Amino acid sequence: MKYPLSPEVKPEFCTTGSFVRLPEHRENAKLAIIGMPFDTAASFRVGARFAPQAIRQASMTLFPYHPIHKVYPFDETNAIDIGDVSVIPHNIHKSYELMEEAVKGLMEKDIIPIGLGGDHSITLASLRAAAKVHGPVAMIHFDSHTDTWDTYYEEKYWHGSPFIRAHEEGLVDPSKVFQIGIRGTLNHPGDVQESYELGYNVITTHELEQIGFESVLTKMRNVIGDTPVFLTFDIDFVDPSCAPGTGTLEVGGFSSRETLQMIRSLTGFNYIGFDVVEVLPQYDQTQITSLLAATIVHDFASLAALKIKENKQ
Repeated sequence: MKYPLSPEVKPEFCTTGSFVRLPEHRENAKLAIIGMPFDTAASFRVGARFAPQAIRQASMTLFPYHPIHKVYPFDETNAIDIGDVSVIPHNIHKSYELMEEAVKGLMEKDIIPIGLGGDHSITLASLRAAAKVHGPVAMIHFDSHTDTWDTYYEEKYWHGSPFIRAHEEGLVDPSKVFQIGIRGTLNHPGDVQESYELGYNVITTHELEQIGFESVLTKMRNVIGDTPVFLTFDIDFVDPSCAPGTGTLEVGGFSSRETLQMIRSLTGFNYIGFDVVEVLPQYDQTQITSLLAATIVHDFASLAALKIKENKQ
């Protein structure tokens, strides 16, 4: 895109409905946007089923070049947007099957998926797909909650339990799971202790402020190495002053600028998938949460593009 714009270039408000107007099909695609609008595993607010389209709409204001990583992520990966998985709102297990099938189909073609949630329960489907293709994976998890709570009203599958289920199913290498930014009040100390007992590396917001992200990054690089990595980002990692449109708000988080700085430093990992979850557009009146989520997707695409370029060298 160059100025002055030609008549063929559409204004930001003219959208095809896909992320940054990406096509559905493209030769040699290495990256795919995929919507996963399932939200009936949420424990408080629902509405994340509308997030994929809200994030796509917000993406219309983004430009194609990433000035930090110096890549055109969507061009250099021949990226596509394959639309939304046709989930079943009242049936989490059938929805898991549908989402897993879609993600697995992409991974088997060596296409890196970027999932647009949906509540955080959707990540279990992606991890199931990833484990079938790559074996147990490493995971980098940004969130204010560990999501390793066993049950909720005796239900084992909800948005607070995907990562205890992932451990039980052998989908991740526990020693290579990093949960970053955990904060907020708890029912009891066991709410966080459960993650430690699973063998996960937990870095609370308080600890992160004390030791700095560079220290965490160094440890992750040493521990994860070349293991395939899935990066999952819950938007409530960010302080609600910057991302109010989410379902389980926790004050005392990081700003959008601080968040992007962390994400942009995550170069050099062997990424096989990403997702961003828990955006609730109806609580996002100024669209700043959706715009942040879209920007995070742009950053994920740039990390994927760097990985693909590195593999070609």
